[in-house]
Amino acid sequence: MTTATATATALLLTVAVVSAFLAIADGLGSGSTLAVVSGTSAVCGILAGEASQSVSCVLGGVVSPLAPNISFESIAGGRSSLCGLVSGGVFLVCWNSNFRWRRIYDGPAPLTSLSVGDDQVCAVENATGILRCWRGGDAFRQVDPLVLKSVTSGRLFSCGILANNSSIACWGSGHIAAQMQADFANFSMSTLVAGDSHVCGVQVSGSLICKGNNNSGQLNSPSGRAFEFTSLALEANRSCATRRNGTVVCWGGGGGTNNPANDTQLETIVSGFDSTCGLSRLNLSSILCWGSNFSGSIVVISAGKIIPGPCTQASCGSCEVYPDSENLCSGSGRICKCESGSAPAPPPPLEPSPPPLPPPTSSRSSKRLSRGLLAFAIIGSVGALSGIGTIIYCMWTGICCGQKKIHNSVQPTITPAAAALPRSNSFSPMSRSATIRRQSSRAMRRQRSGTSSKHTDRAEEFTLAEMAIAANNFSPENKIGAGSFGTVYRGKLADGREVAIKRGETGTMMKKFQEKEYAFQSELAFLSRLHHKHLVGLVGFCEENDERLLVYEYMKNGALYDQLHYKTNSESEQTSLLNSWKMRIKIVLDAARGIEYLHSYAVPPIIHRDIKSSNILLDANWTARVSDFGLSLMGPESDGEHLSMKAAGTVGYMDPEYYGLHHLTPKSDVYGLGVVLLEVLTGRRAIFKEEGEAGPTSVVDYAVPRIVAGELTAVLDPTVKLPELNESEAVELVAYTAMHCVNLEGKERPTMGDVVANLERALSLCEDSHGSISSASISLASD
Repeated sequence: MTTATATATALLLTVAVVSAFLAIADGLGSGSTLAVVSGTSAVCGILAGEASQSVSCVLGGVVSPLAPNISFESIAGGRSSLCGLVSGGVFLVCWNSNFRWRRIYDGPAPLTSLSVGDDQVCAVENATGILRCWRGGDAFRQVDPLVLKSVTSGRLFSCGILANNSSIACWGSGHIAAQMQADFANFSMSTLVAGDSHVCGVQVSGSLICKGNNNSGQLNSPSGRAFEFTSLALEANRSCATRRNGTVVCWGGGGGTNNPANDTQLETIVSGFDSTCGLSRLNLSSILCWGSNFSGSIVVISAGKIIPGPCTQASCGSCEVYPDSENLCSGSGRICKCESGSAPAPPPPLEPSPPPLPPPTSSRSSKRLSRGLLAFAIIGSVGALSGIGTIIYCMWTGICCGQKKIHNSVQPTITPAAAALPRSNSFSPMSRSATIRRQSSRAMRRQRSGTSSKHTDRAEEFTLAEMAIAANNFSPENKIGAGSFGTVYRGKLADGREVAIKRGETGTMMKKFQEKEYAFQSELAFLSRLHHKHLVGLVGFCEENDERLLVYEYMKNGALYDQLHYKTNSESEQTSLLNSWKMRIKIVLDAARGIEYLHSYAVPPIIHRDIKSSNILLDANWTARVSDFGLSLMGPESDGEHLSMKAAGTVGYMDPEYYGLHHLTPKSDVYGLGVVLLEVLTGRRAIFKEEGEAGPTSVVDYAVPRIVAGELTAVLDPTVKLPELNESEAVELVAYTAMHCVNLEGKERPTMGDVVANLERALSLCEDSHGSISSASISLASD
């Protein structure tokens, strides 16, 4: 590794580690665990001591927990909006003035140092320090990426501390950004906080300075010892800071009025446009607010405590661990409190190479003999392993026995005990012990797959000429869709069977060929051993030169996606079976049963990785079948484990945890099906352009907040008449099932067995006019 490369790597590691320990300082909209939303006079905080460190706000004396009910590490309030970084920094959620939320960033790079200004929202990537900004117009779209330690935002500008030399960079609209850039040109900063039109910060030397607009004396900062001031908060015309002992000092317009008493001790302080609030060091549950909208009032957001800093899994290094961190973080991480000027310990160095063995005392001939024996042993071991692997492969494929290339289809059998397991209609976290369980012990897996080899089926091998004749030389008129590695054509075999033929894309690029080859082999391997009523049936394959083709049973009614989104006004379309809520529920139940088979009964279990409405096909009888296994993988052996790999799938359906953290589990398929459920309910695509919105909207962000608010009928597909009494309960159950399937955290999602149980219940409600949803039939966690 070159010196330059090592230096750059060290810099990025420093950015990633130090950013988690920067002193909490909140201006008009810098990230903290408290926030003031100026336009609404709301005060919000992240709750401590709970499994989910959710956000709760108080406005006009009314306390309101905010959806989504997930863990957040920091929040920031702007002039009329509130934003929050989900724990781990992978997702960024923002609420509008009515506290309706939507995701504006969902990975893959984790973020830190959140800031919200008048309109702009900025943060930096945790691993690289690269600046990311949303909204705010072109002034906040960086052409040349900045690498920052932290970022802070004012009304029309944002500033950040550069990672390489601790100098300041500012950007935005108007003249303020340029003024700030010039004012801080000769300073190296440790922390930086923006107000409406001025900025304060602590220099690397420990001195507090303020620059910018001084029309109300907000730059007249008090003198003090080096690193005396810790937390900073800037209103439009006033600045405040806490000292090491927790007491507060304010200066500028409004200073001396409505300020905390001299002996008041606050853990951290935050500001809005004309108000400042601080978290009481005494009990962490009381918030003292002062300014134009408050008169030294005490605000209580919850019966518990507000977390005084973000919980982290990293070591605190030279910083202190906050008292009672384990309980405040609910056993997940610790809170680090760094004195200004201190820094956490650097990342641990790589383990040194083991010391060389002492030289042997034997002669040169002995050395040569030892080396020869060692080489022989290594080569022999490798050869033996290769031979064993070859024998196993030959026995599996039959190639070594002179047989034609055949792919066996293995149908796992289910033991009576497995078939008799009860299913619960509830997937509340408190009641999961009653739900169907995957039999994951090795003994049960052997038992389940041991007898299946007696019932093998064989995928036929076709020639390319046969396929070309069947698909009319792959003419455009025969094209019916596309899959994970190629185009799908309708065809008819010589014996009259109608089939769908997927032809891999042809090309000379090595990467494309490798991707096509992987997808082909993956789908062939999985489908040749899986048979289920709700999985697409494999008829055969063709592997000739560079051509790769798969042959499936023909699905007369196409993909669910086409049925939902490519409607016409023709009479035949208006009488489509899909214009019935009962039929829609039946179709998604079919798909869920197919996925449940993959997760719970296939040996080993399989994760599909690309569940979407275009991969749910409908046969002549409108039976749904899951298709396209080109991205599928064998799942982890045990529940609770995950596969770590680069995300793959389709935007809009991809599990946010998998996309952001590269953690793949069966719950990733659950998320994809949840999006499909919302598609079926709303008639909207997974990603669509909503009228009046500047950018695209996901069906999750569109539907879930309305479902939570009890406005389900407002999002139902208008092409289907409103559900009748018995159907309305079924549709409501499907909606709440979908809502839980698309939970941001995989552990909070139901299993596919739970989803099947609830959809079965929903279908029975459509058939039973006296059915009802009771607490005994479903128990949904609050969202």
